[in-house]
Amino acid sequence: MNSAATGWLLVMAAAVMQGSWALPQKFVRGWAWEKMWLLFCIVALVILPWLLVALVIPQPGQVYANAGSGVLLETALFGAGWGVGNVLFGLGVASVGMALAFAIIISLTAALGSLVPLAIQNPDQLTSLKGLLLMGGLLLVIAGVAFCSKAGALKDSGGSAVKGNFTKGLLICIGSGIASPMMNFAFTFGKPIQNEATRLGANPGAASITLLAVAVGAGFVVNAAYTAYLLKKNKSWSQGAASDRARNLACVAAMGLMWLFGFFFYGIGTTSLGKLGTAVGWPVLMTTMVLVANVWGLVTGEWKNADKRAFRYLGAGLALMVTALVVMGWPVG
Repeated sequence: MNSAATGWLLVMAAAVMQGSWALPQKFVRGWAWEKMWLLFCIVALVILPWLLVALVIPQPGQVYANAGSGVLLETALFGAGWGVGNVLFGLGVASVGMALAFAIIISLTAALGSLVPLAIQNPDQLTSLKGLLLMGGLLLVIAGVAFCSKAGALKDSGGSAVKGNFTKGLLICIGSGIASPMMNFAFTFGKPIQNEATRLGANPGAASITLLAVAVGAGFVVNAAYTAYLLKKNKSWSQGAASDRARNLACVAAMGLMWLFGFFFYGIGTTSLGKLGTAVGWPVLMTTMVLVANVWGLVTGEWKNADKRAFRYLGAGLALMVTALVVMGWPVG
């Protein structure tokens, strides 16, 4: 199997994990959201990434020392920006509903997360066949997610449109959509850290964990601050029965494993795809993630009371996103 094929398989595996990591939340019992989210963040953003750094990276201390404070700070700032986007995502869902928030945020994240690195690092590629295919695919992504969002809105409201403080919610979602792609920016502009790890003997693909650990560590600070505020405000840390603790902790651990290894495999996959890896890999990751999440929604009965219009919109949206996958992954010599 050639390097590009391996890269695409890893990106797809990453997308499946990213589309599945939230599933164990359905089985958490008795805990407030902020308690579950804080423990998930500790596992996914602190323990697992730095454990992987220690296990797969030779001389990690030397890697960071050689990379330089400027690159480390830039990667951390992008990670903190992603953390802000993650918090705003939750607020956006609360303001306009899950379906509309996903449409706005995922569309902006997919578009900005792929086009900005391409425009900065390889601006000449924007007018090439690959660049045009990428932009065409992104338009299909936006249309597909919008159709899926409409399906979700019809499902959640029993066939009528969801109403609310849309202007405020729209601004929150736009803010999340602008901030969330910063994770991909960290992958793109934190490459000197990964390159230094490779130079010191790390596997080139696995070396991406060095920059991911820095980015999500900074993102953890933002998420931890927000959940700590909620825990104090709601006095919710002590909630939950002792008999549910083991199951809840297992669910949190499963969430953390799938989330972290999703990004870990994404980093290895985009390395295998070459210099345009983060530009073409990001929209494929986002699109497949939405597809997988929709499948889990169907399997777990989230759509069991939906009417026919909702299913028509869902089918159209999924078809558009599958087409987008084909367009963005089309081989160009």
